[in-house]
Amino acid sequence: MENLMQLTRFQDRLSYLYLEKGHIEQDSQSIAYVTEKQRVPIPAADLALLMLGPGTTITHRAVCNLADCNCAVVWCGEEGVRFYCHGRGGTHFSANLLDQAALASNARTRRDVVIRMYEKRFGETVDPALNIQAIRGKEGYRVRAAYEACAARHGLQWAGRSYDPNNWDRGDPLNRALSAASACLNGIVQAGVVSAGYSPALGFVHTGKMLSFVYDVADLYKVGEIVPLVFSTVAASRDDVERRARLACRDLFRKTRLLERLLPDIREVLHGRDDSGTGARQPAGGSESLDDRTEGRDIPWPHDREDS
Repeated sequence: MENLMQLTRFQDRLSYLYLEKGHIEQDSQSIAYVTEKQRVPIPAADLALLMLGPGTTITHRAVCNLADCNCAVVWCGEEGVRFYCHGRGGTHFSANLLDQAALASNARTRRDVVIRMYEKRFGETVDPALNIQAIRGKEGYRVRAAYEACAARHGLQWAGRSYDPNNWDRGDPLNRALSAASACLNGIVQAGVVSAGYSPALGFVHTGKMLSFVYDVADLYKVGEIVPLVFSTVAASRDDVERRARLACRDLFRKTRLLERLLPDIREVLHGRDDSGTGARQPAGGSESLDDRTEGRDIPWPHDREDS
């Protein structure tokens, strides 16, 4: 940060805050969480993600403040396990999105990204001749093995990853805790993805979902960090596992500096370790709109510039 007027960088922010059964309103230049018993100021400019659970209301002014602070807002279900909608990110440029789209729409570069994602997750090289379906198969085997190994290590019964969101309480503690932890991780990843101007929908391993790229990036951390954390949390106690899993994730994100790692990791899997880290180049003249054309402002398109 060069001066006090600048917003905190994404990597330096608090990870997330989950709220339910309360009212959120403007508080000076930030927001506050209000219940019948208390009023709690929230430093929106230092927060990456605000998750709003059931029973929350929020004022128009509070939403505007959150948008100005580039704090992502997600409306979700109880314990954060169902995703309903989110606000847009703070970037006004599309360079990273165009770069991501070019990589995802080319069969060779898409496979290269999928290989880098696998190698980063599991620390082993992949035969470059393998297609994406074969890599998915290897990935599924490694994930199942990781679940079984964690269960054996902690002396827990593991019947597979399965739950019914419409009958949440009928799920076993492990699946409920995994869902709650995954919701926290996905929310943080989505906040980072949209804040940097990438599309949550343009995935490489996952496709066909509006959060496909979020799932791709979240998987970089799930098996190595989230799964062992959840199994140890449930092994300690089966009471209140959803809340304890969220709190454990919060502490883990801080300890491992996830927000600091997230955007560099995205650049690494998209472009490889030799990436400069600067991301896609933004238009030198700022954002360009149809209004510029209709008003006769002759702003050259990026591909028309001499330095392109």
